Amino acid sequence: MRNPYDVLGVSRSASEADIKKAFRKLAKTYHPDSNTNDPKAKDKFAEANSAYEILGDAQKRAQFDRGEIDAEGKPRFSGFEGFGGGRGGAEGFSGFGGGNPFGGRRSKSGFGADPGEDFFSQIFENAFRAGGESPRQARGRPRQQKGEDVEATLTVTLEEIAAEAKKRVRLPTGRDVDVVIPKGVADGQVIRLRGLGQGAPGIDPGDALLTIAFAPHERFTPEGADLRLRLPVEIEEAVLGGSVRVPTLTGTVEMKIPPLTNSGRTFRLRGKGLPGKTGHGDLLVTTEIRLPEIVDEDLMDYARRRLSAKAK
Repeated sequence: MRNPYDVLGVSRSASEADIKKAFRKLAKTYHPDSNTNDPKAKDKFAEANSAYEILGDAQKRAQFDRGEIDAEGKPRFSGFEGFGGGRGGAEGFSGFGGGNPFGGRRSKSGFGADPGEDFFSQIFENAFRAGGESPRQARGRPRQQKGEDVEATLTVTLEEIAAEAKKRVRLPTGRDVDVVIPKGVADGQVIRLRGLGQGAPGIDPGDALLTIAFAPHERFTPEGADLRLRLPVEIEEAVLGGSVRVPTLTGTVEMKIPPLTNSGRTFRLRGKGLPGKTGHGDLLVTTEIRLPEIVDEDLMDYARRRLSAKAK
């Protein structure tokens, strides 16, 4: 295998974020699901994955930089020639002079290992650790590498939110999934669908990040779980008061307004908003007095008399 830095196209001084970014770019480019007509894409994807297994792990990256493991993550053995000035056999250890160059106490065997520790077992344990197979790691092997997350947008209407409807969305992976709109969902909220992202043989699939987008409504404006509505009111209703019909997401209801209701006054209809985590929000109804489209002479005369009285 090639040098993992060359495979990912990064320098040896690259940060963890740069390495991760480079790998994701290659994984997205050469993913087998997106390159069914390119037989070489699978090999390039596997090569990028192997390179990231080394450079994406801080310990393995350091071991590779020190020359302890090769580009495939396998340990490199350089022999023991450094211990005895190049002399082979048991003479290779005569340079210890009965002492311990590693700072430990002298053992019964004469080698510089602490009691209860074997010098050679330390060497081979380090070698196994470099290959990811240390006996001391057997109880907690590192988690399998995770694939790339994907992103999608789910547009929902206020009526669908009120009904807690089920919506179908197609993910970038080509998979269709049914999503139940959760209570208390907010515009722009991101929902994580675990295990529905990109995956490959030997790689756990990533997640799907689903952004909720509220479709604009011709009547209602959401404010959290509450809804706002501007309600036109006839002038005679505003002057005399009475019941007016108010549309909601689940049908029309009657609402009473007092006499001499001004334009811009807001009334609260409890429980007529969107479903929240602890209950339904409210519908906030703001009145807008609507003048008649056809000229009403009686109304015009009344307005003239009011103006004349104010002028005196």
